[in-house]
Order: sequence, then C-alpha cells, then structure tokens
Amino acid sequence: MDIFGTILAPFKWLVSAIMLGFHDGLSFIGLPPENGWTWTLSIIGLVLVIRAALIPVFVKQIKAQRGMQLLQPDLKKMQQKYKGKTDQLSRQAMAQEQMALYKKHGTNPFSACLPMLIQMPFFFALFQVLSGITQARQAGQGIGALSHEQVVQFDESSIFGAPLSASLLHGGPAGTDQVVVSVLSIVMILAMTASQFITQKQIMAKNMSEEAMASPFMRQQKMMLYVLPVVFGVGGINFPIGVLIYWTTTNLWTMGQQFFVIRRMPTPGSPAAKALAERRAAKGLPSLPLLGGKKDEDVAGEVAAIELKTQRIQPQRKNRKKK
Repeated sequence: MDIFGTILAPFKWLVSAIMLGFHDGLSFIGLPPENGWTWTLSIIGLVLVIRAALIPVFVKQIKAQRGMQLLQPDLKKMQQKYKGKTDQLSRQAMAQEQMALYKKHGTNPFSACLPMLIQMPFFFALFQVLSGITQARQAGQGIGALSHEQVVQFDESSIFGAPLSASLLHGGPAGTDQVVVSVLSIVMILAMTASQFITQKQIMAKNMSEEAMASPFMRQQKMMLYVLPVVFGVGGINFPIGVLIYWTTTNLWTMGQQFFVIRRMPTPGSPAAKALAERRAAKGLPSLPLLGGKKDEDVAGEVAAIELKTQRIQPQRKNRKKK
C-alpha cells in the first residue's frame, strides 16, 4: 500500500462503516438490502452525517468571511501605501502588514475553502471504496468495513439499470447497458457542476458588499467560480455513479445552507443585507447589528439570541398616575 493509501485507510473504513450502518438500518425497516436505491440512500446518509459534523466549521467559515469583508478598507489602504514599491524590503513589509491584518480580523483568504478541504479525505476515501468494489469482488476480498458478501451485493446493485460502481470513463461490468451508464453519468455530472456553480454564484450576486466586489480578492473568487465546476466536471467522467451521487448531494446541502445564511445572516453592506433590513422594517422589527467584527461569540448563536430577544419584547403600558 502506498503512502496515500495508508493515509486514507482509516477514512475508507469510517466512510464504509457509516454507509454500511445506514444500509443495515434501511434493510431493517424493510428496504431490499440488494437494491441499488438502498445503497443510494446509504450514500446520502453518509453525506448528512459528514455535513452535520461540519456545521461548526461552517460557522467559523461565516465569521472568517465577515472578517474578510471588514478588512477590505484597511487592505485597500495598505495596497495604496505600497503601490509602485517593488523592492524586497517593501514586499516583505507589505506581507507582514497583510498577515497582521488577517490576524486582527481573525480571517484569511483560504477560510472559504476550509469545509471543502476537510471533506476531501472522505471524498477520496469514498472514491477508492466505490472504484475498488469490482476489483475487491474479483479478488474475493472485502473493502473498508464491507465484507466480501457486501462487496458482491453492492457491485450487483444498480439504479435505472446503471451499477453504482460504474463510471462514464470505465463503464460497468460485463452485461451492463453502457448507454444507460453514460446517460446517467452525464446527468449526474451536469447536476454536480450546476449545483456547485449556482451556490458560488448566489454568494457573489447577493452576499458580497460593493467594497468586496471591487477588491483583488474578488478576482480570485470569480476565477474559482468558473474553474471549480470545470475541474469537477472533467474529473466527473472518472467518478463512479455512487461518488457522483455523494458530491451532488453535498452540493445541494451547501446550496441550501448558503441560502439560509444569505437570507438570515447576510454580509453587512451586501444586497442580501439590504433585503433583510427591508423585510424586518416591513414587520416592524429592529435591524440586526453587524456581526462581522465579533470573534468571541458564535455567529449563529448570536443571531438566534437576537431573534429570541426580539420575540420577547412586549408593548408596555404607560405608568398610570396615582390618585
């Protein structure tokens, strides 16, 4: 086993164990254990477990993004200060000041990628599990937490006639309708890339302030908006259908999560923040304070506390004069 395989070994076991747990639970309530939809729901269950575990990381991501928004004016001043200075001392001083700004606001440019980076070992582990199903079956072995019998069962399962272990590039086992595999793979690849693009697009269109839109950081975000879907779309031709299901489901989770955040906890100064202020004003509610600069409190918890406090405010009677 190579170094990469050694690192992924515990993740492979964990991923397959979670998936197997859902499979056994679904089989217990009456779903056919050999059915492809039972295994599909098990993969979706795996997504729910991983993404639920990442919610604290997502909250930190929100706070980090708020910090990036708040430091934009200081970052712009710093860039003006060192504009035209290309000597080594000036570049080092600029880098030090930039790191000091990131530390002050408790953020960095890569904070938005944190949830994806944490997910990647699980994604690669699932990829190795599903792509190695057929090989493990032929070798008479199990894979991860799956026994050889469960490997055979998974390898024979399918949805719409396409095996979950099949991919667009490699097709499926002998006797598989390759047209069905190709069509389903293409549909899943399109769904995966479209959901990822829409998620990033709604952040840029609704949850970015004018200063952020004009910042150099925004150029990187725009590039990532188009590059990431292309990378995953091209890579998707090699993904087993089960992996495509996993990644599409996690993208849909992210889309829903971002929709909630943009609607309830938008970035200050963004179109979504203005829309939230208008909705609260229409209901006669006070505007929410800016949460971006706070580092010691949980953003989601603070918003919930503000909402609860608002709901508890009751109209008070005027003091009556004593006779």
